Amino acid sequence: MGAPSVVGVDLGGTKVTAGAVSGGAVTRLGSRRIPPRGSEDAVLAEIVAAIAEVREESAIGIGVGVPSVVELATGVVLEVQNIPAWRRVPLKAILEERFGLPTYVNNDANAFAVGEHRFGRGRGFRDLVGMTLGTGLGAGLIIDGRLHSGHNCGAGELGTIPYRDGTIEDYCSGRFFLREYEVAGEVLEARARQGDGAALEGFTRFGREVASVMMLVACALDPEAVILGGSVSRCFDLFAPAMRARLEAFGYAHVTGTMVIEASEMKDAAVLGAAALYLDATARR
Repeated sequence: MGAPSVVGVDLGGTKVTAGAVSGGAVTRLGSRRIPPRGSEDAVLAEIVAAIAEVREESAIGIGVGVPSVVELATGVVLEVQNIPAWRRVPLKAILEERFGLPTYVNNDANAFAVGEHRFGRGRGFRDLVGMTLGTGLGAGLIIDGRLHSGHNCGAGELGTIPYRDGTIEDYCSGRFFLREYEVAGEVLEARARQGDGAALEGFTRFGREVASVMMLVACALDPEAVILGGSVSRCFDLFAPAMRARLEAFGYAHVTGTMVIEASEMKDAAVLGAAALYLDATARR
């Protein structure tokens, strides 16, 4: 038997990805499609199959990141986005019975945060925000070296806060580009990298909006660092200058000025983050 490994599982709306994680690296990786509008049991069958394909004999536990709220004590998953059949699924109990391994389930943004803290650019920071910028905005909090999920698994849900004429994630995620330019972010990115002036201005505007979130994070949480993940984070070089310029003009610039803001470089972040949920949970015992 090799070194101990943990199975990390990332549940999305269209597929489930699982991997064996050992020594901070993914040693086996696989994914399976989620049946469109599949039943609760059909989706569960794909998750079980994905885990079985990558699980190694040395496996000591399972961590699962899901795009929803979780009853943390029981591991019951509530109302998964894009999987209508999943309203209240006791995922922890199901997987522990099937595989005989301790299993920990949490929100996928929380998984990203703890993954960055364990394996990515968040290593070495005691207080950290892992923020995902994709179709929406999610965030996970590391406080004093441990994941902080809150009483209802809602800590870090900054995207739902009212902002301007909508919510924060309407302006600080991929929704911004659809709302303001009627194109997907990757389309505007391609134009910007070709030197299109209107597209470059779009990312300047976006960077100013992201600065607003950073001000909120600085004043409410005062972390050492914010690590950005998600599809929009690959455009960090396009919006970071405008973001930083606005932060420099902030009234509490001494706070934002010492807060490290970087884009993630972690490969297989979702799987590593899910595995890190197990490591974080067992470190508390």
